[in-house]
Amino acid sequence: MRGQPVTHTGTEAQHGAGFPPFKTESFPSQIFWLVVTFAVLFVVLWRIAGPRLAGVIGARQGQIDGDLKAAERHRADATAALAAYETALATARAKAHAQAEENRKVIEAEAEKARAEADAVARDAAAKAEAGIAAARAEAATHVTKAAQDAAADIVNRLIGVTVTPAEAQAAVEAVGA
Repeated sequence: MRGQPVTHTGTEAQHGAGFPPFKTESFPSQIFWLVVTFAVLFVVLWRIAGPRLAGVIGARQGQIDGDLKAAERHRADATAALAAYETALATARAKAHAQAEENRKVIEAEAEKARAEADAVARDAAAKAEAGIAAARAEAATHVTKAAQDAAADIVNRLIGVTVTPAEAQAAVEAVGA
């Protein structure tokens, strides 16, 4: 096989040289098939792919519109919920302030009542103490008067040697005290 020329044998048909699309004798058939192919593609796109694309685009647009409406509803619901929350919060604050004010008044009333009771107890204690002090003064005055009478009688007895009766000593002490 070396050195022998290569020959083509078989069922292959021998064509003329050149690129087939550029052969002018095949132009009419090429144009025919080009028109048929474009017509088939146009019909497929127009009747099958076009409606499907339009359906998908319409469905997408419907989904987007639905989502936008749902978002608007949710936003309105959120705004309403926020307003209800703020109203409830303001009501709760007002109620808490009212309750605090009521508690403050009750506490002040109880404190005033306790203060009045304490003042009454203190006045009673002061009155009892003053009565006790007055009684102690009276008793002390009695003891001082008695001691002065005894001292006056004893002094007169020692100085001049005269015995003085308790009634005379009492009259003498009262005369000096007045």
